[in-house]
Amino acid sequence: MSDPRAVARAVDALRRGWPVAIRGTDGTLRLLAIETADAGRLAAFDPQGHAPVLLSAGRAATLKLANQREAATPDAPVLIARVPWLDFDTATALADPQLDLATPLKGPFRATAIEAGEAAAAALRLARVAGLLPAFFARAGDDADAITPADIDAHEDADRLRIVGRARLPVAGAEDSEIVAFRTDEMPGEHVALLIGQPNGTPPLVRLHSECLTGDVLGSLKCDCGPQLHAAIRAIEASGWGILLYLRQEGRGIGLINKLRAYALQDQGFDTVDANTRLGFAVDARNFAVAGRMLALLGQKQVRLLTNNPDKVAALEAAGIGVVERVPHQLPPNPHNERYLATKRDRTGHQL
Repeated sequence: MSDPRAVARAVDALRRGWPVAIRGTDGTLRLLAIETADAGRLAAFDPQGHAPVLLSAGRAATLKLANQREAATPDAPVLIARVPWLDFDTATALADPQLDLATPLKGPFRATAIEAGEAAAAALRLARVAGLLPAFFARAGDDADAITPADIDAHEDADRLRIVGRARLPVAGAEDSEIVAFRTDEMPGEHVALLIGQPNGTPPLVRLHSECLTGDVLGSLKCDCGPQLHAAIRAIEASGWGILLYLRQEGRGIGLINKLRAYALQDQGFDTVDANTRLGFAVDARNFAVAGRMLALLGQKQVRLLTNNPDKVAALEAAGIGVVERVPHQLPPNPHNERYLATKRDRTGHQL
C-alpha cells in the first residue's frame, strides 16, 4: 500500500540536504539532491567518489548529453558517468542552467545506462514536488527506508483533496462571493475556490487560475496573470454566477523558486518553454485533476470554461467534468509580456 506521508518526509529530507531512497520495480536508488547538499555531505554520501549525476533529459540536452528521443521528453532521466573532475562544484554547474554563462563547463561528460530507470524517473518527479532542481548524485541503495513511485502518485492524488473551510468573502468586483478552501493531509498549501453569485440552474462560468505571486500580488508585467485574475472575477460576476478556482501550482507546477530561475533564463534570451526545459522540467507540470476534484466536491458536473488553453478543457473532461462551452479570455499585451503571450500561442497551443 502506498504511503503519501512517506513522501512528505522525503521532501523534508531533500530540502534539508539529507539523502533519500526510492525503490522501483527495477532497482533502488539512494539520492542526494545537488541543490541542498555540499561537498562535505557528498563525501559522506559517496566516500569513493563513484556516484554518477542524475539529470533530466531537458537539462542534459543543453549539455549535449541526451539523444533526440530523450530530449523529446524533458523530464525523463539521464545518468551522467562520474569522472575524477566531476566534483560537487562541477555538479552544481551541471544542475543549474543559471550558471552556464558564469561557469564554463569542464568535460567531456558521458551519459551512461540507467539500471533503476523507474526510481530515476520518480526522483525527478520528487524534486519537482519538493520545489528543487531535478539533479541528484545517485547510487544503488537498499530498501530499508525507501519510498516508491506509487507513494509519490498517492501524494499527488487529487482524489484525496477535501473541503476544510468556507466563509462569505466579498471581493472587489464581486461582493456576493464565498471562499472555499481545500487540502490534503500532507500536501503544503491550500487550493481555494471563489464562488461568485448564486446558482441559477445553468452551468457556472469557471476559471482555472494558477497561483502567480509575482503577477497576482506584485503586479509583474512579465506575464498576464494578475490582469487575467481580476478580469475573470469581473467576467464571472457579469455572467450571473460562477467559480474561480485558485490553484496552488506556481510557475506551471514547478514552484516559485524554480519559476524565478526560469525568469533568469528568460533574461538570457530563452522563452518560457525553453527556460522550463533547460531547468529540467516539463513544459507544463500542473495537475488539473485537482480542479476537477474541486468542482466535483462543489457539486458541479458541467461548466462553461473561461480559458484559451485547450489542455484545461481536456483535463477537466478527463476528470469527469463536462465542458459545455469554452469561453475565450483575452487581454491586451504590454511591452514586457508580448513575447510571453506569443509563446503561449505559438508553442503551447493557446487559442482565442
